[in-house]
Amino acid sequence: MRSFALAPLAVACLSLAAHADPAESLDKVVVTGNPLKTQVLAQPSDSLSGDQLVLTRATNLGDTLQGLPGVAATNFGPNASRPSIRGLDGDRVRILSNSGASVDASNLSFDHGVAIDPLVIDKVEVLRGAAALLYGGNAVGGVVNTLDNRIPRTLIDGLSGAAEVRLGGASHDKSGAVVLDGGSGQRNAGWGWHVDLSGRDASDQSAPRFASPTEEGSESRTSVRNSAARSHGGAVGGSVFFQGGFAGVSLDDFHTDYGTTAEADVTIRMQRQRVATAGEWATTEGPVHRVSWQLSRNRYEHQEVEGTGAVGTTFKSTGTDGRVEVEHAALGPVKGLIGLQTEALDFAALGEEAFVPSTRTRNTGVFVLEQAKLGGVDWSAGARTERVTVDSDGGDRFGAAQSRRFRPLSLALSGVLPLSEAWSLSANLNRTQRAPAYYELFANGLHLASAAYERGDATLGLERSKGLDVGVKWESAQSHVHVNFYETRFANYVALQATGESADNAGTAVPVYAFTAVPARLRGVEFEGRWQLHPSVALLSQLDAVRGDNRTTGEPLPRLAPLRAMLGLEAKQGDWSGKLEWRGAARQTRVAEFDTPTPGYGTVRLSVARQLRWGQTDALWYLKLDNLGNKLAYNATAVPTIRDLAPQAGRSASTGLQLRF
Repeated sequence: MRSFALAPLAVACLSLAAHADPAESLDKVVVTGNPLKTQVLAQPSDSLSGDQLVLTRATNLGDTLQGLPGVAATNFGPNASRPSIRGLDGDRVRILSNSGASVDASNLSFDHGVAIDPLVIDKVEVLRGAAALLYGGNAVGGVVNTLDNRIPRTLIDGLSGAAEVRLGGASHDKSGAVVLDGGSGQRNAGWGWHVDLSGRDASDQSAPRFASPTEEGSESRTSVRNSAARSHGGAVGGSVFFQGGFAGVSLDDFHTDYGTTAEADVTIRMQRQRVATAGEWATTEGPVHRVSWQLSRNRYEHQEVEGTGAVGTTFKSTGTDGRVEVEHAALGPVKGLIGLQTEALDFAALGEEAFVPSTRTRNTGVFVLEQAKLGGVDWSAGARTERVTVDSDGGDRFGAAQSRRFRPLSLALSGVLPLSEAWSLSANLNRTQRAPAYYELFANGLHLASAAYERGDATLGLERSKGLDVGVKWESAQSHVHVNFYETRFANYVALQATGESADNAGTAVPVYAFTAVPARLRGVEFEGRWQLHPSVALLSQLDAVRGDNRTTGEPLPRLAPLRAMLGLEAKQGDWSGKLEWRGAARQTRVAEFDTPTPGYGTVRLSVARQLRWGQTDALWYLKLDNLGNKLAYNATAVPTIRDLAPQAGRSASTGLQLRF
């Protein structure tokens, strides 16, 4: 089907969580998608936390996660990279902050960054496949949930925290963060607080020598133009604890300025402010065993600033997200919950270059999830119904004001069958409906930052899909193998596709992309394994592949990752740990019309880490060497207008130190 550019497979080592057994292989607890916390999760999932997160995290969320099975990144330069899961991106991948909506404009355009700083999160969880049951139809591709302690959920008596500094890398990074948590009280009564600060300063990303397109043709470069960035952020929060639960509030502020890469002198100036409250009450008696709630208010703004200092376009989003879950007492073998979620998003694009009108989106969803163990199988079943309204203010380029209303309904049934003490079989069957996003309906204009003209379709209906996911797991104390096969069929998949037309941009022709509904199919496989070869050495491997087609024409769907593989060696001796890995991607020749193939590549990475201890303080020092062969590589999941401008990072070295107390 595809061939690798490199054949040799060598690979990998990185330290696991500082307070965990480095040889531990059993599944980690994943809260996202499993609020009952009582059964094995049938849906494929991953999580990063502790030292594993410290050594994996990059400057943005997409690049932090793209090494996980089935997870790629949109890779619009080093600063705007959103996760792409199983070939799905944009509004089909739900980005959450502590299980609540993270309001930004990253789903609107590939050049818009996610307003979450990976430096200050404690854990990130990824659900692959349809997660619409709990989080809405726009989670059909999966969910990425970032978790932090900005609203303390566990009472601690005293002070704890961490501080980290990072230097180097392909962007010559200088970044750091401080996180402090404290509290006072007994087990069932007290209070807790949280403070964090972070900052980053980065230059243009270095790359192997490549031909960068220009208006006159191309130029030879060893850096990605206009890819420097600066950011800073902080948060405060606190909670009160009482018998059976807690209630808390937090306030955070995040700023970043970064170059868009597609334009040589356009900078995005972004700010996101968020106030959130959350709480929980639980008991073991009565018909209601748990009530949890959360509510957040987000204000997001970013400006696209020309080299002259003039503001071309201003994007503003104000969003409110509320969620309540009520877990009922067991009814025989059945445990479950019902929930209500409401979202309101007011979006405005201001300026002559705005390509989307001002819109208002309202979404109310009711869901139910029930679990039981019957016939030796752990069953889960649920449903979610939503009411979605999308209103457009219209305008000179966008026509008259319009209003669209949708009633999505999503259903899911899954089961996990233990075959033996080590083996298990899982299956997930789902039917998902998604209301099209405001930009898929009403976009109509030149988007300068992505160098394309984007056109929506106000007549789009519900995007309907049916999916099946089957998985096999083998688990031992120190080794494991996970394999998943999946297929999703869309009756009307909304794809952003090149039309072959061109539009004028100050005398320069730019391609026209249109949101079009087509019948489609996505299917793929994911494999991940770990074998403990010796008490101190483990062999790692990973493989994933996805194939997407327009079922009418047979044409490939756009921006699909090629076949990818990883082989690695992980070692630990005393306080030292290391990882050597080879990651390869096959040549991607199955591309949509007007796109171009991307060559295959293989890159080698090496990381070394050491645990340090000084009294009550422990630390992690690490050194990472990336792309040791300085291999020129392009990302097939990046939009074509940026791909040739922003190859993946070249050879680099970075180091960091994290203190924990």
